Amino acid sequence: MAKNKTAETENDVTDFINQVADETKRTDSFRLIELMQGTTGFAPKMWGASIIGFGNYHYKYASGHEGDMPLVGFSPRKAATSLYLSQCSTEKPDLLRKLGKHKAGVGCIYIKKLDDINTNVLREMVAASVDYLKNTYGIRPAEPSLYR
Repeated sequence: MAKNKTAETENDVTDFINQVADETKRTDSFRLIELMQGTTGFAPKMWGASIIGFGNYHYKYASGHEGDMPLVGFSPRKAATSLYLSQCSTEKPDLLRKLGKHKAGVGCIYIKKLDDINTNVLREMVAASVDYLKNTYGIRPAEPSLYR
């Protein structure tokens, strides 16, 4: 079985964000950390080279493929910031309509800047993502935050 490329690392989140060239994306990244950490209770951790994740869960598919992933996360990519959220399919369309300016893929939501979206709706989506994954896979309680 192939191993996941995206795994939690010990890389420093602040160092990663400070290397982001675009000032708006840097500022938005710190705001997203505040929002996601405040909503989930989990400290930010680097996953792979460019994803900032919060908490984690272990999944196992019927095919036997299994692995660990963050409950929620984001990545300040060049073209747009990618938001990684999981939602129950019945809630997601309604929340996306309320979110604001974005593009949605199968597993990601893409935003140009945080000021283009309703952060209260994003907070609701983050909480719904954690609840969905908790009910689907079970998660450990949040440990005290080490991020400041």
